Amino acid sequence: MQRILVIGGSRYFGKHLVTLLRGAGHDVTVLNRGTASPPRGVAHLVADRDDEGQLLAALGPRTFDTVIDQVCYTPAQAAVARRVFAGRTARYVMTSTMEVYDPAPPSAEARAYAEGKRRAEAVFLHRAPGEEAPFGFAAVRTAHVLGGGREEFTGRLAHYVERIAAGTPVEVHEAPYATSFVHHREIARFLHWAAEQSFTGTVDAASHGSLDVLGLCELVGEGVGRAPLHRVVANGTAASPFSFDRDYALDNGRAAALGFGFGRLADWLPQAIVETAAA
Repeated sequence: MQRILVIGGSRYFGKHLVTLLRGAGHDVTVLNRGTASPPRGVAHLVADRDDEGQLLAALGPRTFDTVIDQVCYTPAQAAVARRVFAGRTARYVMTSTMEVYDPAPPSAEARAYAEGKRRAEAVFLHRAPGEEAPFGFAAVRTAHVLGGGREEFTGRLAHYVERIAAGTPVEVHEAPYATSFVHHREIARFLHWAAEQSFTGTVDAASHGSLDVLGLCELVGEGVGRAPLHRVVANGTAASPFSFDRDYALDNGRAAALGFGFGRLADWLPQAIVETAAA
């Protein structure tokens, strides 16, 4: 049994993660701003993570074997966490994103999100000459998370279901490249597994198999019973989610070498489309 703190963990795959950790017999604590309560049997701390004094007060003398940070978006948040949890945990796992690889062409929002995540990782990884690391650090760079119907709050899969069902063209690049995906319950299982390991550094988390936007449209069309329509946009301009004009797929080889077995995209995506259409 480990003492595990989850920062965030109040929605989507974070909720599944907390439930898995509790079910495995760990002593689990969730820290958030109090907008949602954790499930029964999980301790709850309320604090704004951006407020270092408030965070320290909420934690009190508590220590943890592992911290899983679901909501670190900026270098400022990372710097606070690095100071607060130095000497308080042996290991820190940050949920990062494949967006750190800087997709092109990004929107201003996507560019800011990717830059924030990259710089947050860098804060945790930085060490001055002769400085010891405050804790073991791992960054889990997740693929595009899908599945769960209404739970998938980004609406990216719903974008395709709604457009194709309505006969509205999906905007795609002329020769789109494949990208990577992971099921929302699978990434929760991976983070649960990662919490119980000792590895450090970055690791990509994605289901086996990649898919370009045209293949995704075909699958959605089969799911909603209507042939997809496309409108081609020029390279370097924005298109529908998951349409990329350069290679943008993850390699889950390190995760496999460490001992985690991901499932196949082809085995879960059709059902995820059905769930989204039903929602």
